[in-house]
Amino acid sequence: MKTWGARVHRGSLRADEGSFALEAAVLAPVLIGFLCLVIAFGRTTLAGNGVDAAAKAGAREASIARDEATARTRAMAAVERSLAQDGIDCSAETVVDTSGFSVKVGTAATVTVTVACKVSLSDVAFPGIPGSKTMHGTFTSVIDTYRERSPK
Repeated sequence: MKTWGARVHRGSLRADEGSFALEAAVLAPVLIGFLCLVIAFGRTTLAGNGVDAAAKAGAREASIARDEATARTRAMAAVERSLAQDGIDCSAETVVDTSGFSVKVGTAATVTVTVACKVSLSDVAFPGIPGSKTMHGTFTSVIDTYRERSPK
């Protein structure tokens, strides 16, 4: 009886030979695809946060300027610095709305900075993932109501 039980047991082990290789061959592409999706999602999330931070930095820098030209220059520089600091490599399209500088002192005014940045995803080569994604960020900052300002 011991011999017969050992043979049955050994026979069932032989039936499983090669099943691990087959499971690995089926699951490997699924796991690689999942990893590529996680990388793409992480990259777009980090880029989105970086673009929002850049818009915020630009608006705050513009709101402390005394005139429109200085506000626009400082905002653009702050956006570029912020994107570089966050390691986001893109050519940002920055729009600075400085119309708040044209209102008279004593009236509430704001400066708005909008940043659009195209983030490359081409190195995450996986079917279904686009080659790039454009991230947008907007922030509005208040100009000091009683500080002297000049429109130009």
